[in-house]
Amino acid sequence: MGDVAASEPSLGARVGFLRSRGTSLTSCAYTFEVYDAQVIRRVVLSKKAEKDLASVPAHVALKLQDWVEDVEERGIEAVRTIPGYHDEPLKGALKGQRSIRLSKAYRAYYRVIRDSIEFLRVEGVDKHVY
Repeated sequence: MGDVAASEPSLGARVGFLRSRGTSLTSCAYTFEVYDAQVIRRVVLSKKAEKDLASVPAHVALKLQDWVEDVEERGIEAVRTIPGYHDEPLKGALKGQRSIRLSKAYRAYYRVIRDSIEFLRVEGVDKHVY
């Protein structure tokens, strides 16, 4: 199965084409940004996340389900701006992953892989354990 991105011209090729036509790049820089942006709406649960969800309270699983439905409807970038999910990038050893707050006691960790979101795990967070 062919990769869609491979059949599209690269950003460099498009810039070269526009320069050859005498187009001002400053006037269309935003156009490149919009053209290259991809709305991610596909969410996948890892085996670990599925197992974790089986042991969390129902309201936590429901909040994750609401988040997944929001992503499928609006896209990840729009959902990241909703303050109730507290979506944030992680630092240190978990750099490259993001987390959302499902309740005061539970967080879900995910990463974006090409055109989908993969939930890695759902875990309880106890502020008293360091």
